Amino acid sequence: MISINNLEFHFGGRTLYENASLHIKPKDRIGLIGPNGAGKSTLLRLIVGEYKPDGGSIQKSNDTTIGFLNQDLLSYQSDDSILLVAMQAFERALQVQAELDVVLAEMEANYTDALLDKMTNLQEEFERLDGYTIQAKASEILEGLGFSTADLERPLRTFSGGWRMRVMLAKLLLQNPSLLLLDEPTNHLDLPSIEWIENYLQRYEGAIIIVSHDRFFLDRAVNTIVEVANQTMTVYVGNYSNYIVERAERREIQQSAYDNQQAQIRQAERFIDRFKAKASKAKQVQSKVKALGRIEMIDEVVDENAKVYFKFNFATQSGRHVCQLEKVSKNYGDLHILKNTSAIIERGDKIALIGANGKGKSTLLRIIAGAETVDGERILGHNVNDAFFAQHQLESLNIDSAIIDELKQMGSAKSETELRTILGCFLFSNDDVFKKIKVLSGGEKSRVALAKTLISEANFLLLDEPTNHLDIQSVNILIQALQQYQGTYVVVSHDRFFVSQIANKIWFIEDQEIKQYPGTFEEYEEWIERRKAQGADKVKLPVKDKFIEEKPAKKQDFNAASEKHIKKEIAEIEATITKLESEKAATELKLTLPDVYTDPATMKATQAELSTTNQKLEKAVERWESLNEQLETAS
Repeated sequence: MISINNLEFHFGGRTLYENASLHIKPKDRIGLIGPNGAGKSTLLRLIVGEYKPDGGSIQKSNDTTIGFLNQDLLSYQSDDSILLVAMQAFERALQVQAELDVVLAEMEANYTDALLDKMTNLQEEFERLDGYTIQAKASEILEGLGFSTADLERPLRTFSGGWRMRVMLAKLLLQNPSLLLLDEPTNHLDLPSIEWIENYLQRYEGAIIIVSHDRFFLDRAVNTIVEVANQTMTVYVGNYSNYIVERAERREIQQSAYDNQQAQIRQAERFIDRFKAKASKAKQVQSKVKALGRIEMIDEVVDENAKVYFKFNFATQSGRHVCQLEKVSKNYGDLHILKNTSAIIERGDKIALIGANGKGKSTLLRIIAGAETVDGERILGHNVNDAFFAQHQLESLNIDSAIIDELKQMGSAKSETELRTILGCFLFSNDDVFKKIKVLSGGEKSRVALAKTLISEANFLLLDEPTNHLDIQSVNILIQALQQYQGTYVVVSHDRFFVSQIANKIWFIEDQEIKQYPGTFEEYEEWIERRKAQGADKVKLPVKDKFIEEKPAKKQDFNAASEKHIKKEIAEIEATITKLESEKAATELKLTLPDVYTDPATMKATQAELSTTNQKLEKAVERWESLNEQLETAS
């Protein structure tokens, strides 16, 4: 079908491919993976002919048709309805229909046998092209991708970029090319649409190449992984999970071969150093030198998924209730997002807010952040310091700043060495930290904005689609950072693997209410499957299917003496909290000392000391909150 042989390609003075080969056969389902900048999207453009290779060849069979979904299509605009735009896939059928309309109009004024023959021929061709079903086919795919029936007549221009991309995807699927090239298709799809396209692609009769950082999507949609790295392409049979296993086995073999080769090199070098001055050994020494010169070096395995450690600093710990929404309603004109709904976010909650687009997830996140006006009440808890990340915030980065300077502007107390360490975790190493924001790709800007959010010393994070434009390695780093984060967060995401790793509660919006599944994403998915099979009315949430307002405590009869006693205890506890926070900071500092972290016994004892201090601090804060609630209730 397509044969890529000894491909060479250079972009901006950088070699992306050298001596790379790949053969694409009919019905292949290939997942193209690799770090951002490795050349995945470039390879797709080489295949369609937008770029020309600098060396090697790309050969296609004559009957190969190619459909290419790429991010450039976001800018496409039209005043036509989305149904008409999608139906443009049936170019010849629409052309025949237009010719038929002309012939029928002529026949009304001048009926002739020639026109009758022409009409008959056109009708036969229209039937062969399934012209009478093209509107139904287009409607089915658009609705599968999340559009309502009413949306189909709306002009394309009235939709956001992400929704326009779905229309272009629908048009592409309707064209039914023999090779489908999809560049990050899930970036603009919600969970129901991702699941729909997974099922669609499993039935697709042609070949598929998908560039994606969504592990779950790759597991369900492809049967071959092609890893783009080190200027070449490496093929792994199986889905992404199989790739992880096989890559580990290959790397183990490679590392063993590397170690053996290094041992042989050291042995030869020792022989040369020992006998190079002896005339009797000159011939053998020369032979060893020549052998070293001919050796084909084996690369050492670089662990791209090394563990990272983030040291989060909170100026203060939040209160037990981080944020409360009480009888909140939100609408935009006739569009009702939330209606008289309540929710509570408690300290330590790791919440993933998921569901279909258009249900109000991003709106709810902005409500929690205090960036949206609502009917009802939003109550931010005691000592809550929040930080909000959304894709539009990439535009707020100072394009003339260096990356390191952008982080310094956050005003955290971190030194330049600490900031460089954090940037290293986000794949900005050495002189990369001095790059200007304006030269960064979208994915690199996302990493900078995320790094800024994580060093903000906030104890409450709000993250809207943080994995968009991140490669798999960067997503892995973000997962590790959030797993180490001891504060509270709410994350909007459609990346199922990401959600499965970072959430202990699942929120979704249904019937204009905020609902909560109190468990992991895997448990939530099992519950959803039971719900689909048995019916929503038969399978309830493990706890109440919506948040119930907490009834205010009854006022107690306080006299002046009891109030004075409580205020005295509050003052004492505040002093205890201050002392414990100082002890905690001192213990955390000890953990960074070489004498401590290089001695396992000392390290274990220091970690135990920190754990004890944290427990005491948590109890003291809870008691402090309880006493303050008593005072508020009495007032």
